[in-house]
Amino acid sequence: MERIPILRMGPFLLVTIQVDMHDRLALTLQDDLTAKIASTGAKGVLIDISSLEVVDSFIGRMLANISAMASVLDAKTVVVGMQPAVAITLVELGLSLPGVRTALNVERGMDQLHRALGGTEKRGVNEPARQDAERGDIAQ
Repeated sequence: MERIPILRMGPFLLVTIQVDMHDRLALTLQDDLTAKIASTGAKGVLIDISSLEVVDSFIGRMLANISAMASVLDAKTVVVGMQPAVAITLVELGLSLPGVRTALNVERGMDQLHRALGGTEKRGVNEPARQDAERGDIAQ
């Protein structure tokens, strides 16, 4: 049976979906991920969907369900890499994905998880200047 790998990175689990999701695979991921959270005590889950070009209502609901189940198991979830077409489709389907945190990329998603655990944000080399410029602290 086809499975999506779940990698452990410190207190977090990383799931990178590299194949087209079908209903059975989504259910298997849900079961595998909840079991892995319980067995490892993971405090965060990052799900990278950047390879998904299409998400239907079932897969959208599964992402929301996975996030809710992770929360019950005391883990935060961040979904990263959502393609614009996927975001448009989810909105058109009326799926708001309650409880699902999102970020543009893996780095920003990891920052969210670190902050959720009370840690500080990890900034890249150019991040401080860019973020200061965005706040208006320095001239661009």
